[in-house]
Amino acid sequence: MDVLAVLNLGDIAQAFSKMGMFPVFDLAYYIVSILYLKYEPGSVEVSRRSPVASWLCAMLYCFGSYILADIMLGSSPVDYFQHNSHILLASAVWYLLFYCPLNLFYKCVSFLPIKLVLVALKEVVRTRKIAAGVHHAHHAYHHGFFIMVIVGYVKGSGVALMSNFEQLLRGVWRPETNEILNMSFPTKASLYGAILFTMQEAHWLPVSKSTLILIFTLFMATSKVVMTARHSHGSPFALIESWICHLLFGSPLAGGEEDHHHPPPAGARKRKVKKAE
Repeated sequence: MDVLAVLNLGDIAQAFSKMGMFPVFDLAYYIVSILYLKYEPGSVEVSRRSPVASWLCAMLYCFGSYILADIMLGSSPVDYFQHNSHILLASAVWYLLFYCPLNLFYKCVSFLPIKLVLVALKEVVRTRKIAAGVHHAHHAYHHGFFIMVIVGYVKGSGVALMSNFEQLLRGVWRPETNEILNMSFPTKASLYGAILFTMQEAHWLPVSKSTLILIFTLFMATSKVVMTARHSHGSPFALIESWICHLLFGSPLAGGEEDHHHPPPAGARKRKVKKAE
């Protein structure tokens, strides 16, 4: 406790939790999200053949979590599109990534040191979205703990849970990439984060929300930066999940997770690419 007092962890966490996300953090979120869309096989061809379909896919990558959460809570699925500044910023990022002369913008943001910074900033937004989703569900369903977990999970998972619908917009149908069947690390982390924030809302965790936001953000940002730097497709949860699955369900969890956060190497464009956010 003395160490925490010296570090003023509570004050740091409080200041961090009140930090605005727009425009810097949201910009990083949009850049990384649409960058992953460009990594998808056929996405560049779609952008040339049908810019409208490409734009819709980009908006789903940026705002899919809001759309799905609004549907679940009985709100209009287009409600978030009233935020003109966010839509315009995401649209500008989409245009620059797909149509910038000489692909300069893409080359800049995909440069590894810059990309690592953007990935870390994106995880700040993801954590806020999980916490906000749980808080929103808590107000609508005060004792609906499962609803809080589901809404927080959806807010953090982004377009991953809508991957098959997004693929249809690009003229692709790959049901085997269903995120529920093959959960990527961000999707699993969003689920675990939603559980933690639900426990905090129910006062089952002896920690403030601001502190939990700070700790979970540090975990997510560190994990994603390390995984991106190492081009790793694994999960920090793999060993624990394998042990638990073996203990409870009689079989170990499958091995490495596929991820599409990195551009496929030359000659590997036809490999099966799994949806992840």
